Amino acid sequence: MVANLGREKPPAARRGTRRRRPRRESALVWWTLFAVVAVAAWYLHSWRVALLGLLGWCLYEFLLVPTLCRVLTRQGAPCIERARGRLFACSAGHQRMKNDALWKLIGMRNPSRRKPEPEEPDGGTGVVVHSAGVRGRLAPADRALILLAGAGTVVTVVGMVYGFG
Repeated sequence: MVANLGREKPPAARRGTRRRRPRRESALVWWTLFAVVAVAAWYLHSWRVALLGLLGWCLYEFLLVPTLCRVLTRQGAPCIERARGRLFACSAGHQRMKNDALWKLIGMRNPSRRKPEPEEPDGGTGVVVHSAGVRGRLAPADRALILLAGAGTVVTVVGMVYGFG
């Protein structure tokens, strides 16, 4: 092995093995759109336009908001992978846990789940391993916004039915 005497540059280190992710649209674009719809509803004195804006916000929170997965890993740290919408996770395994948590949020068991997955032992590594039930809990902010968007959806459907009559 040859010693580096300071004349040669060391080989360039890779900064990471992950490739750069494409940028997402700013949340400011969406909130500007919601503000425009709210101002239009107020200007037109139309509760129907307001319901349409509320339905758009609910769709945004359920399916479109750029967020993080936030399912706890086995060691207890939340997953920091990107996800689109509060109902979705980054991978199939995390999605199963999130589905279970969403069913638990409305007070029911997941009907598509037959047997619980066997827990992997920690293998004597000294690392705390969290169960799937603990790992699948929703973050408080996600839980609150999912419940608000669900209530908004119910209000929108009731308003549409009322508007037909």
